[in-house]
Amino acid sequence: MDIWNDYLTEHKQRFLDELFDLLRIPSVSADPQFKEDVYKAAQYVYTKLLEAGAEKVETCKTAGYPIIYAEKIIDPSLPTVLVYGHYDVQPPDPYELWDSPPFQPIIKNEKIYARGACDDKGQMYMHIKAFEVLNKTNSLPCNVKFMFEGEEEVGSENLGIFVAENKDKLKADVVLISDTSMIANDIPSITTGLRGLSYVQVEVTGPNRDLHSGVYGGAVANPINVLTKMIAALQDDQGRITIPGFYDKVHILTPDEQAELNGTPFDLDAYKNELEINDIQGEEGFNTLERSGVRPSLDVNGIWGGYTGEGAKTVLPSKAYAKISMRLVPNQDSEEITRLFKQYFESLAPPSVKVTVTPHHGGEPAVTPTNSIAYQAASMAFETTFGKKPVPTRDGGSIPIVALFEKELQLKTVLMGFGLNSDAIHSPNEHYGLFNYYKGIETIPHFYKNYHQLKKGNNVVSSTTQEVSQ
Repeated sequence: MDIWNDYLTEHKQRFLDELFDLLRIPSVSADPQFKEDVYKAAQYVYTKLLEAGAEKVETCKTAGYPIIYAEKIIDPSLPTVLVYGHYDVQPPDPYELWDSPPFQPIIKNEKIYARGACDDKGQMYMHIKAFEVLNKTNSLPCNVKFMFEGEEEVGSENLGIFVAENKDKLKADVVLISDTSMIANDIPSITTGLRGLSYVQVEVTGPNRDLHSGVYGGAVANPINVLTKMIAALQDDQGRITIPGFYDKVHILTPDEQAELNGTPFDLDAYKNELEINDIQGEEGFNTLERSGVRPSLDVNGIWGGYTGEGAKTVLPSKAYAKISMRLVPNQDSEEITRLFKQYFESLAPPSVKVTVTPHHGGEPAVTPTNSIAYQAASMAFETTFGKKPVPTRDGGSIPIVALFEKELQLKTVLMGFGLNSDAIHSPNEHYGLFNYYKGIETIPHFYKNYHQLKKGNNVVSSTTQEVSQ
């Protein structure tokens, strides 16, 4: 609508300046040294929701970082959209690989460079600004509730408790999230599936202290050597994970599901060039789209031990550590997979070392329907602003709250992501396109309009049909 575009154009620079202010706050939830900054980011979100016109804006305390809740109820008879996002960010390490300071946002090549630019501050903030556009132009067609957390990057443990204890507060018709990506700026897409997660830390202990590698080398087990062999044993030469029972419940795609997935536009050469790799690697019998979207995976996210400083220190270390994540697919259960991993990993250890497996956090996989009113509303919104129908895709990442919303609130989610896989989220030099930021603010209001109209039209059908089409 012209009135929305006029408002966006008039306030375009302010919308960007406000995002920059949020990006300057180092709200790293995983690192206690940034504790006060995480609270500062929460307060910033609180203030901006108030300024945008939200009502009942609340800072909800948890055992960890606060959840910011807000709402705007214009008519209880209208549909209600629950918007979720997170204001915490990944650690920026290693700092030396950033071309510019991670919490001093800059624009380069029409992209915003900063930690959290895409994941998820840029995408979360689009929703506050899209709401402002609708509210300030007196054209909000639905009730809106916001729930923004500060622990997504560390497992959302307290969010699950909050949701379970606040079901009435969070009552809605659908959940709307922008924490995913689309295929390209000229190929919009909507995520319809997410992988789950099991994340653990392992510790291998050998001697009771670090030893001189000349005096003891070859006679005492080196925990780093042992750990690397144990990790190598977790996958076979065909790229399959060797944990007994790991694949027992994995959902196998139907021919129709496989055809839909492989209909996604994908250029393998461009994929390799963008990553500067000579070839791809993964589970045999599956292509890249399948490996990263609908097959489980296991990756070492970090490994350390011994001496890693400058120069040489001939030490046989007492301990070695690794952080390991497993991405899961429909029908797999994160707690069960964690238990299976622990049993198998401990069985791989020789008697010369001791092994400890510490579960960190996890989440369940989720699939969202493509025949729902919410999906149709999102698809129409993309078609309006991009000029073409979006492609349904499966995302390899994890958003545990999606399965939690379905379990606790019986709500389906629509995933309207505007990032790109090339945005380097979780990596140095994370960025988010100016095009994507503004296009999100432009597109989201059309979702509300479409959702209201489709829900209103659906009122004439039977309650049974309504229930299926939520």
